[in-house]
Formats: sequence, structure tokens, C-alpha cells
Amino acid sequence: MLKKTALAAILLGATALGACTTIDPYSGQTVRNNTGTGAIAGAVGGALLGYLTNTSDGEQGRKNALLGAGIGALGGAAVGNYMDRQQAELSRELAGTGVSVTRDGDNLILNMPSDVTFGVDRSDIQPQFVRVLEGVATILNRYPQTLVDVTGHADSSGDDAYNQALSERRASSVAMFLTDRSQVLPGRLFVQGRGESQPIASNDTAQGRAMNRRVEIVLRPFRG
Repeated sequence: MLKKTALAAILLGATALGACTTIDPYSGQTVRNNTGTGAIAGAVGGALLGYLTNTSDGEQGRKNALLGAGIGALGGAAVGNYMDRQQAELSRELAGTGVSVTRDGDNLILNMPSDVTFGVDRSDIQPQFVRVLEGVATILNRYPQTLVDVTGHADSSGDDAYNQALSERRASSVAMFLTDRSQVLPGRLFVQGRGESQPIASNDTAQGRAMNRRVEIVLRPFRG
């Protein structure tokens, strides 16, 4: 079962971590942990899952967070035009990076494959992925009426439980980068891991496993 932990719980847990060591999700290096880095440690450990808002554990909480931040809902014909412009900017920003931008109705899907995201059995963000995420964050901050769903995936190497936890850590690393380093409003995000349950290619080949080792970001208009 997927964990759904509110941001308030993450911050409380961070205080208890004290002087432990942890892995920096941006550099992959082992660093000394304290109350300032506790939230990052929680993210890498898979704690940063669910809705990143302390208003409630659900979609209503995300709505409350956005409205509380003064972000109004979209409606009518404005939705299509808003997502059209956002898609065009993302396509320009991500051209040549290996990240695809596809459209599903009014939703945008960013598929981020392993060659620009994570190494085998890793959840720390690779250097080439930093520029990609910075570009995504830049666009997200221009379009505050967009909800952001971050889903981590794994290939079938290892057992189910391990792959589930790995996919959660990957999603958490991306979410933490967007919110902590790039200042995307946390209340806009939903974070989850799907383990090996949703492959997009065969796990029988190295190429297929690499394709399945990915993060997907789905962008949805905030309709209120």
C-alpha cells in the first residue's frame, strides 16, 4: 500500500533524525544530517509521499492549499488555451533532453527515462537531470494553476517490495528538488511510487528495463 504522509509529519520526523547521515538527493553524496537536512532525509527514505500539504490528506487539501495561496481555479475555454501555452513552452524548454511531452486531453505528461534521471538501483538525481528539472520548474512557476503529479517507477530487477520503495524514493527526490530547490509550491504536488507495476517496455532486455526505470510527471489544470 502506498504511504501518504502529510508535510507536517515529515517535519516532525526530521527533528528526530538528529545527527544521522543521509544521501543528498541532488549529488548522491553522503552528508551529515541535522534538523536542516532532515526533510531531505525523509524524502529520500520514501516519507515524502502523498499530498504535500498539511491541510488534509486528500485532493481537497491540495485545493485548499492553492486557494490559500491566492491561486484561483481555471474554467471553461481558458483551460485549453492555458495548457496549450504551457505545452509549447515545455516542448521548447525540453527539446533535445530526451524528455517527451505528450498530451492527454487537458493533461500534459512528461516522461523522464533513465538515461537522464536515475542509474540502476539509484534514487539520487544525476547531474544531467538537474538541468532538466530546473527547466521544468521554471515553467511550473510561470503556470501556478497547474497541479503536479509525480510518479516513480522501477524495472523488475529485485523483489516487489524493494522496487516499490525504490520508486517512492525516486519520486520523492524529484518532488524535493522541485519544492525545496526550485520553489514550486508544495501544495501543488502529489507524490507516489508504482514500483514495477506499470512497465512501458519489456523487462526481458536491458533496454526495456532502462525505459521502465523512470519518473513521470503529469500536469493537470486546477479546476477548483
